[in-house]
Amino acid sequence: MSVDLVDPAGLLAPQMYRHMAVTSGSRTVYLSGQVARDAEGRPVGAGDLAAQVEQAYRNVATALAAVGGTFDDVAKLTVYVVDWSPEKLADLGAGVSRAADAIQGDPVRPTTLLGVTALGEPDLLVEVEAVAVLD
Repeated sequence: MSVDLVDPAGLLAPQMYRHMAVTSGSRTVYLSGQVARDAEGRPVGAGDLAAQVEQAYRNVATALAAVGGTFDDVAKLTVYVVDWSPEKLADLGAGVSRAADAIQGDPVRPTTLLGVTALGEPDLLVEVEAVAVLD
């Protein structure tokens, strides 16, 4: 399986995402939104966007490992951030950087970032969905 990341000439050079992922493989994994909860369901990083981003990315990596995948197999991420504003970009980036130290693979993938009013539980600041291609 391969996921080739492409940033075409003529498009803005991205810093925290990639424009495209070209995949080959026979198994597609659609991962539901991962949030800042540990394996026992306890909240992680209350009020701290960077800590919650790190935990959500770690949870994506944990889920992928359960089916034989890594972050290198991720073709697309969708990141939902509560009350998004450009001032939160540094905290988002810090969380992704910290996650990179903990997960297997490059966390910078083609990504859609969406600001939302709220998530499923009041303490959640971020939720991360992933699509990966295996085999």
